[in-house]
Amino acid sequence: MKLFVTGGAGFIGSNFIRLMLNKHSDCSIINIDLLTYAGCLENLEDVSDNPRYSFIRADINDFDAMKESMKGVDAVINFAAESHVDRSIDDPSLFLKTNVFGTYTLLQAARENRIERFIQISTDEVYGSLGKEGLFSEKTPLAPNSPYSASKASADFLVRSYFKTYGFPSIITRCSNNYGPFQFPEKFIPLMITNAIEDRELPVYGDGLNIRDWIYVDDHCRAIETVLFKGKEGEVYNIGGNCEKRNIDIAKEIVARLGKSESLIKFVKDRPGHDRRYAMDSTYIKEKLGWEPKIKFEEGIELTIKWYKENKNWWQKIKSGEYREYYEKHYLNR
Repeated sequence: MKLFVTGGAGFIGSNFIRLMLNKHSDCSIINIDLLTYAGCLENLEDVSDNPRYSFIRADINDFDAMKESMKGVDAVINFAAESHVDRSIDDPSLFLKTNVFGTYTLLQAARENRIERFIQISTDEVYGSLGKEGLFSEKTPLAPNSPYSASKASADFLVRSYFKTYGFPSIITRCSNNYGPFQFPEKFIPLMITNAIEDRELPVYGDGLNIRDWIYVDDHCRAIETVLFKGKEGEVYNIGGNCEKRNIDIAKEIVARLGKSESLIKFVKDRPGHDRRYAMDSTYIKEKLGWEPKIKFEEGIELTIKWYKENKNWWQKIKSGEYREYYEKHYLNR
């Protein structure tokens, strides 16, 4: 099987590529990534010499490049996205360009190449915010509350329309909050871990009582693998970790595991339109495809903390901007 993976130099994409190359000897992968601020080729150093792996730096909005490089592939998995809510609030335009128009470009290129399967990687944030009870199911109406989630919901509707209008073989997956190795340190868990390691303040929005459903990235990648091989065209699959945690409780657990003081935790002004609670119902993917999460939060957070402690050079270069300077000098401007 030949896969066309977009956004493969990012957090989830790089972990997925590694999983597929390690588990499937008949799998080859073309990784498409523009290497914007959150894309890092160091995430895939361990597979860069694999003859079944190739990298192309390209913009998913470049139709000609997408159509040409997509020739002969069996499936497209679209991880490429601007994904940080705060950045979308500051400037929604890039999110529309990448998440909406980029998805359209990929769909059209894939359709013209008669690709056999297109998997759109989406998010639980398209559903909006939950009250104190209940779970998001695949039938929950979409009600995005940030420019980021609105752009992802728009992309989902485009993918659905290509299936309904053209019979295009597409599938949508929507996952809860991921954590694990190689996550860009602006995101909540790696930010808490790296700041705590350096005895810096841990900023927590509002009262810290916002709830998220957390999933270890390896479990998410296994779910995408399952959908790739077993998923039904035209379907939506919710992927969750069955692990609801308040932000403040995660911050406290991280400082405790690192032997730091809770005095490092500082409450800051809340994010505009901050969704209160997300929680996913993954019953459908479990019943239909046989997937369920394996890694409990206690194990996953310990593995994650251990990785960030052992890979300080990776995230310190990111935080300082050194890695970006290197890529701009040696790669990006070629």
